[in-house]
Amino acid sequence: MLAWLGYALLNPGPAPYQYHLVEEGDPGKFPDLGMGAWPDLTIRKYEVRVEDIAEPIALAWTGSRGQSPAVLLNWENRTGEQLVSLDSKPADLVTLAGAIKKYAGKDALILGWWDTTRQLQLLSGKETLFPSHHTEAPLITHTSWRERAGAIRQYEDSFWGAAAPAEERKQFERFADAMVSHGKQGAEALRTMAGSREAYVVVHVTDLYRLGLMRPEQFGIAWKDFPMGNNMHGLIGYMKRWMQENKYEIYTLQSLSDKEIRGYFLSDINHASALLAQMMPFTNTRPLELEVLQLIYQQGGYWVYKIPSAAEIAAAKAPEIVPLQRGLTEETTGAAPSAPPPPVMPPDAHKAPPAPPPGVFTPAPGTQAGGTKQ
Repeated sequence: MLAWLGYALLNPGPAPYQYHLVEEGDPGKFPDLGMGAWPDLTIRKYEVRVEDIAEPIALAWTGSRGQSPAVLLNWENRTGEQLVSLDSKPADLVTLAGAIKKYAGKDALILGWWDTTRQLQLLSGKETLFPSHHTEAPLITHTSWRERAGAIRQYEDSFWGAAAPAEERKQFERFADAMVSHGKQGAEALRTMAGSREAYVVVHVTDLYRLGLMRPEQFGIAWKDFPMGNNMHGLIGYMKRWMQENKYEIYTLQSLSDKEIRGYFLSDINHASALLAQMMPFTNTRPLELEVLQLIYQQGGYWVYKIPSAAEIAAAKAPEIVPLQRGLTEETTGAAPSAPPPPVMPPDAHKAPPAPPPGVFTPAPGTQAGGTKQ
């Protein structure tokens, strides 16, 4: 798959890739997506292809209802680089969307990264401030494609319907600013954006990478994939040596599959005070103790927080960077290949929770945490 990089570098011009429709139908035709609860959706599967490269560099699945613009539901990267979009697990999205649809208030507002909020709006019907496709927030591409950034933007905007309106783009910039702000300041900004209505903010571990691209000076993030095998001790030793060699102390993990995990590493301990870092289970953060936002649900790589009222935020204790107390051990990399550890979840988090009342989410069992590749 390295050939496509050389080809793109030597052949500047239009967008270096194209979406090729290969299959279309209702959710029953795509059982692996688990979208059976939404039979009115039209699902389309695309291969993302580069000219003269035999195999697709990625696969994409979109969903739409009627004449509405398509929404990306799943992305499967076939290269070793982050390109266009980021991989996640559709099963987690399905579970999250079902919970939001069932328990969030009728008029609740959902904030989050624009691709996540578009998915949740399609699947839950809840309103969001970011219903459009934001190609440049951020533009995820390889360095060999930088000269074609303009062509990529035009192609993406054309494929997804249109560029996001100017005011919506400004709103999303404010959201990104809130995510890199210190905890209380960031929460206050989210409440201002939401107004006085019931509101939630949904973050995913991959947002760490996106925020690092948008605000690199304020949020330095690196990532590296590690193979999961039967020799857990060997993996732990390798990760520990790699972190020491690269002078990283703060990390969190994302489960990619039963064979691979991804580590995200903050380049500066001061960046751990950013609101997004405080919302994620890094080795020196405690999401369950965060007061400026209220953790109410967690599913896979998704973390859902209720945005308190302005008065509650003002009265809350500002989050602190806790001392680094844990080294890299078998416990911190997860007891099972597909389930990295929950650094902050309570001991009984894996027990079946009682059914929550309307408007309240319940933390789900399991924790998966999530840009520069190292």
